Amino acid sequence: MTSSDRVSDETSDQTGGATRVLTLSTIAFTVMFAVWLMFGILGKPISEEFGLSEVQLSWVIAVAVLNGSMWRLPAGMLADRFGGRKVMTVLLAATAVASYLVSLAESYAVLLVLAFLVGFAGNSFTAGIAWNSAWTPRERQGLALGIFGAGNVGASVTKFIGPPLIAGTAGMTFVLGIEGGWRLVPVIYALLLVLLAVLTWTLTPRHDRVPGAGRSLRERLQPLKQVRVWRFSLYYAAVFGAYVALAAWLPIYYIDNFDVSLTTAGLLTATFIFPASLLRPLGGWFSDKWGARSSMYGTFVVMLLTTGILMMPNGFIVINQADGTQTEHLAYTMTLVPFVVLVFLLGCAMGVGKAAVYKHIPEYFPRDVGAVGGLVGMLGGLGGFFLPPLFAYTKEWSGFPTSTFFVLFVLTAICLGWMHWTVVHMLHTQAPELSGQLERLEGQDHTDSGTAAGDPGTGTGTDRTLEESRP
Repeated sequence: MTSSDRVSDETSDQTGGATRVLTLSTIAFTVMFAVWLMFGILGKPISEEFGLSEVQLSWVIAVAVLNGSMWRLPAGMLADRFGGRKVMTVLLAATAVASYLVSLAESYAVLLVLAFLVGFAGNSFTAGIAWNSAWTPRERQGLALGIFGAGNVGASVTKFIGPPLIAGTAGMTFVLGIEGGWRLVPVIYALLLVLLAVLTWTLTPRHDRVPGAGRSLRERLQPLKQVRVWRFSLYYAAVFGAYVALAAWLPIYYIDNFDVSLTTAGLLTATFIFPASLLRPLGGWFSDKWGARSSMYGTFVVMLLTTGILMMPNGFIVINQADGTQTEHLAYTMTLVPFVVLVFLLGCAMGVGKAAVYKHIPEYFPRDVGAVGGLVGMLGGLGGFFLPPLFAYTKEWSGFPTSTFFVLFVLTAICLGWMHWTVVHMLHTQAPELSGQLERLEGQDHTDSGTAAGDPGTGTGTDRTLEESRP
């Protein structure tokens, strides 16, 4: 066999391995994401059984999100150090146990603990990001990570199967004393997770790639000192943390504000989840072709417009006349159809934005995707922990259900303001001679030099050089 034949065989093996890693990790992440956010649908029947208030239910949702966020940094670093195959398999098995135990909960306190343990599923994201980054060539990482991230669509799985399964099996008892109703859903998920753990371990390459092997912990944590890592984290809180919070919160919002059934609420919520998940590969492709920063600008502008409309409360302006009479003007009511359309557009923006944020990471930190991606994922996911209780408390304080979207409007405005200030500050203080050339530079095609040292926001090396002059 010639050397060229050996190179060809090695390339083929690497491509096949990358495909298997992407396929299995995406399927596993989809199911684990469904488990992680299953309380969005299970919450209503659980509330009825345990007599929970809206605030109490929000904490059930929140603790699952918390545990699915707080270990993302170590999960990503462990995947870099020991390989994504091992980390993903362990997470699948651990989540299967926790999911099964949820079906046995008999009190609110126990349910809180088990919801927290189920949250381990959420940490599969950074493990999968690090795993796929190690196996995917740089020029295709945006698309590959977008495809993997589309596993977020798992949030809609429970919305589809949950309501009919709960209604059709309520009051029934199955083999081994397994109860029907909402308790059957976590048992089914537990079985799927065990099956996927076996498939992941047996079908993915045994000789995994471990870019963090041989490097000290201190060296791998070094990039976390950079300000841009924390800025990326805030962006991710807006596009992913808010997505997680809304995916869990919207069924309740639809039921309480539009008087629809649990089944209808689940289907309507899916119109938000699907674009916010399935457009992630498109967002990765956009970022590969036109730059992550351009994608982020579009994301934040659309999010500001949609949340700005959605946060407007129903009502009218009352004017007191001089004769003591009152007149009503500018009556405003958000009906179901425009609400669903606006939430759909919000989901589209989030789907593109999630991919754009993670396109930055392997570009700036190719050897530290696990650590940097872990921190960004952790802090972004923590947004999903804080937002559901914040939604509940702001509604309780203001009396307006639409205060949910006011919270998201403010968060988005902060992100857009910081990002734009960074770009303007770079151009006017670090390289003022390039201020008038930014649009031209961003529109250029990828060149050899741009690909080698290019910026994820522009597709050229210039802007990345500018930003790297900042902390």
